[in-house]
Amino acid sequence: MSDTTSRFSGWIDLANPTRFVGLADKVIPWLAAIAAILLGVGLYMSFTAPEDFQQGITVRIMYIHVPFAWLAMMCYTIMAISALGTLVWRHPLADVALKSAAPIGATFTALALVTGSIWGKPMWGTWWVWDARLTSVFVLFLMYLGIIALTRALDDAGRAAWAAAIITLVGFINIPIIKFSVDWWNTLHQPASVFRLGGPTIDPSMLWPLAVMALGFTVLFFALHLMAMRTEIFRRRVTAMRRVAARQAEKAPPSPLVGEGGREAAG
Repeated sequence: MSDTTSRFSGWIDLANPTRFVGLADKVIPWLAAIAAILLGVGLYMSFTAPEDFQQGITVRIMYIHVPFAWLAMMCYTIMAISALGTLVWRHPLADVALKSAAPIGATFTALALVTGSIWGKPMWGTWWVWDARLTSVFVLFLMYLGIIALTRALDDAGRAAWAAAIITLVGFINIPIIKFSVDWWNTLHQPASVFRLGGPTIDPSMLWPLAVMALGFTVLFFALHLMAMRTEIFRRRVTAMRRVAARQAEKAPPSPLVGEGGREAAG
């Protein structure tokens, strides 16, 4: 019982921004190093993996496009969990996590769309088609941009946090649509070949490089997210200190020297 209590207390301690920043300072360098190693190994495996018998060398785009698409959905899922933390549990860092993840998720989604278009041109003969998968991912990108704009437009931090949390949860319905769009509708995208009930259908010589790249980008995401959260905490501290200083300046009486100087100038 005491061990469970101590573990729970440890998680509660992370709600303290100061303790969280201290932990982030220790963890970020390790995550960055691990991500660099995994991505280096993954890139080597990707370039040495065999070409696809139909797609040829263009299949190598898969090793960055698929991780980008996965992370676009994973990042939004983390934002949805953070939104629950804001609305239900009132966790002090929940809004920080949501706001910090949005630009990263938007970047990964944009990269998924761009690399997908590059991959689709030789395969489909066009840069873009409005099929279910592409359209739902584009909607996800717009959701990211909308949340970013909302959090920056509202001056009241509390209202911005609640509004962003509600919109994030409403938009989460798009995540299963993205995932199962290839099963629910006829699309140009192939059905799931990695995460499926019958097991992966992709050849191991391509699966392993893809897995290493996906893991590397995932670790990179967490490093970037922690860095963004740390920066957001510092930004809020600076904003709070400026407001306190402004209130103190308003309450402070005028300096006698300034008053005398003003009278002398008037004389």
